[in-house]
Amino acid sequence: MSAFFDVSLHDQTIFVVDDEPVNLKLLERILSAEGYHRVVSIGDPLQVLPAYQEHRPALILLDLNMPGMNGFEVMQQLAARQDPLAPPVVILTAQHEQDSLLRALQHGARDYVTKPFDRRELLMRVRNFLEAHVAHRMALDQKAHLEVLVSERTRELQETRLEIIRRLGHAAEYRDEETGNHIIRMSKMCALLARKLGWSEARCDLILNASPMHDIGKIGIPDAILLKPGKLEPEEWETMKTHAEIGARLLAGNDSDLLSMAREIALSHHEKWDGSGYPAGLAGEDIPITGRIAALADVFDALTSERPYKRPWSLEDAVALIRDNRGKHFDPELVDLFLADVESFVAIKQAYRD
Repeated sequence: MSAFFDVSLHDQTIFVVDDEPVNLKLLERILSAEGYHRVVSIGDPLQVLPAYQEHRPALILLDLNMPGMNGFEVMQQLAARQDPLAPPVVILTAQHEQDSLLRALQHGARDYVTKPFDRRELLMRVRNFLEAHVAHRMALDQKAHLEVLVSERTRELQETRLEIIRRLGHAAEYRDEETGNHIIRMSKMCALLARKLGWSEARCDLILNASPMHDIGKIGIPDAILLKPGKLEPEEWETMKTHAEIGARLLAGNDSDLLSMAREIALSHHEKWDGSGYPAGLAGEDIPITGRIAALADVFDALTSERPYKRPWSLEDAVALIRDNRGKHFDPELVDLFLADVESFVAIKQAYRD
């Protein structure tokens, strides 16, 4: 066995549980002579559990026949802890009855040593079980370490994916001469509305990270139309409206929750509650709730933000438009939630101002 085991084994705590002081002294002497210097002798079996909680032994040498609490009851107490790193128990017994030994093994004992002790046999069992326990502990530690590494790597990959999504969202906004902060504000407003609807935190995070892609389809709109300063001609407007379907196509082909929701938002955030929106003319609850949320958040932030072609609307005017379009452009329930806490939406605008 390696030097690591030679050193570490002698640092392990060994419990010796026996109501006979003579047996305790004998076992202490045998173990200490072999270099085991962390031997805890327990003459009262009722003290095993308190001592276990304090010392966390690597091995327990346990007598079966003791007053007050026998070895079987001690093992039951230890088993009730459901310790994933429970130490092996070796029975100390003068009994040779097969039934008692089988019962001890059924209660969780790993082996037994008969009295009077054979020194070499006892030390061999002690060493073997300590080696096994230390190896088990090392395996658990390594597993825990690997789980931490995998968790960190998964989080890094998730953050990288989210950052790519945010940057693609920014790319679409910059083409439209909007600021990158618009998609930050809009996405946080989406998450706020979702939370007010009672969504789980996981789903609120999902819409927070999916909604920045709502206008990704603008990448496919010609500059002559996308950047035109004046009013669009009817045919130009029809081309502009295709950005919803272009965005949906760009985000298609992946069944992850994030990209599925992003695709749904890209396709439906220009639909209107009364059916007058695009691209499909959906109405009411036929419009995905994610699209309804994104529509309100997008419009409110756009109205109250400055653009090269317009000054920002006042808060009062923007709120009035949202209120007037309750049941027309916007989901009535979402409008009510918005109007009940306009201050929180304003706080997002102030926190992420251009």
